[in-house]
Amino acid sequence: MNTNKSVVQRLTKIVSPLSDNAIDKLTSILVRIELKKNETLLREGEISDQMYFVQSGLIRQFYYKNGRDLTEHFACENNIFINIESYLLQEPTKLLIEALEPAVLYGIPYRQVSVLMDEYPDVGVLYRRFMELILIGIQQKIDSFRFETANERYHRLLRERPEIVKRAPLVHIASYLLMSPETLSRVRAGML
Repeated sequence: MNTNKSVVQRLTKIVSPLSDNAIDKLTSILVRIELKKNETLLREGEISDQMYFVQSGLIRQFYYKNGRDLTEHFACENNIFINIESYLLQEPTKLLIEALEPAVLYGIPYRQVSVLMDEYPDVGVLYRRFMELILIGIQQKIDSFRFETANERYHRLLRERPEIVKRAPLVHIASYLLMSPETLSRVRAGML
């Protein structure tokens, strides 16, 4: 079976079913991307023209503020991720994307999926569900920062995304949770 087609079929099982014709069309636009460990996929100032599905590996989105590298998001196997503002507005990004492990991604190009959504309503439903999942994740992260302590944020990550805690460097986990590496060490040691 075509690898791209198996990726689309996995996506439809995770998110929303598609007709056979829509599967074939979506398969035809996928862009396979292989990244080495520490390789950058998107740099500040570039335009993000794809949303991504992670087949394998660990990816992070991050930015620089006051000379510090701050992690915005992690994605690993069977996750969809996007640089949403740059992708939807087709404007330069402030976020960077890098592979923390060797990775295989499948890109879904903005212009081509827009055409498919007009032609195949079920692709539009799939796309809407992608966006819903992404926006819910963003809202949950914001709410976590507003309403949870550092200890609660760490334990939520441990409970909901244990693969990130096992695979990502602690410095990136700390910045993702909006805490210093020292605070994360105290939380992990049960001192907070």
